[in-house]
Amino acid sequence: MIEFAWPWVFFLLPMPYLVRRFAPPALAGEEAALWVPVLQPFSQARHRRGYQRLPVWMVVLAVLCWMFLVGAAARPQWLGDPVEIPVSGRDLVLAVDLSGSMKTEDFQLGGSKVDRLSALKRVASDFISRRQGDRLGLILFGEQAYVQTPLTFDRTTVATLLEEAVIGLAGEKTAIGDAIGLAVKRLQSGDTDERVLILLTDGANTAGRISPLKGAELAAAKGLKIYTIGIGADEMMVRNLFFERRVNPSVDLDEKTLRKIAELTGGRYFRARDTAGLVGIYSLLDQLEPIEKEVEVFRPVTALYPWPLASALIGFILMLLLQRGYRGRWQA
Repeated sequence: MIEFAWPWVFFLLPMPYLVRRFAPPALAGEEAALWVPVLQPFSQARHRRGYQRLPVWMVVLAVLCWMFLVGAAARPQWLGDPVEIPVSGRDLVLAVDLSGSMKTEDFQLGGSKVDRLSALKRVASDFISRRQGDRLGLILFGEQAYVQTPLTFDRTTVATLLEEAVIGLAGEKTAIGDAIGLAVKRLQSGDTDERVLILLTDGANTAGRISPLKGAELAAAKGLKIYTIGIGADEMMVRNLFFERRVNPSVDLDEKTLRKIAELTGGRYFRARDTAGLVGIYSLLDQLEPIEKEVEVFRPVTALYPWPLASALIGFILMLLLQRGYRGRWQA
């Protein structure tokens, strides 16, 4: 349906008639007189006919242009069909580790070995797509932490920017405490009481100005719940030129600190040793932080004022051109 945002503007429609009917002329008789020292320059001038009324078609065209102009000023809008948007009232931020150790290839996707970040992207993107109604944010951290995506309902953008993340982009070390501190800063200004941080890392805190436990204390004071996820296989066989050897790619993972962070903030610690385990963790997070069923109704609005505005402009140009031709014929 069509509606006008400023319908009161239509009270201006009779304004041209009222101005012409009640306002005094622009020039009084004395003011319109032309004082000249001699009449010789005007001796050869031809006498013209007096004032003539404008033709009806020109008056009609001027009225139509004025109506279009007032209609554009009233801001016509097209209201689309109502769209239901589920809103949870939850602010949820993902903090993803981009340190150099995330390039370790101890995960599998489609039967092929991939690095930890690639597996995380695949699983986290599915998780993001399911969080309809949550405001999502994305923090990337390595030696430094920075906000890649501020809180938004645009899940597609969050998933896209996560997919574009590159290992080492924020440095080779791991600043877990700074990532938590940045999340606290970004989430403390929200209106909702449900604030959740999902922290994904495969190492220990080796950089930054804030210790992880200090960051957890700040988060707990602000009501921020943190779920921590430790990524990496326990043990794996690595083949070299002559023989195989058993290695532990997660030897640097500080599970004790991650578990303490979760306990201080009322969250939980999870261990993702492979892709299937990571998928299970995100499914469990969906259960721990369910999507609310509250619904808000939104009607898309499309502005229509350019159409009457363009019509008024075209009409005025046409009127000026026709008026010039009419005056030329009248003076001839």
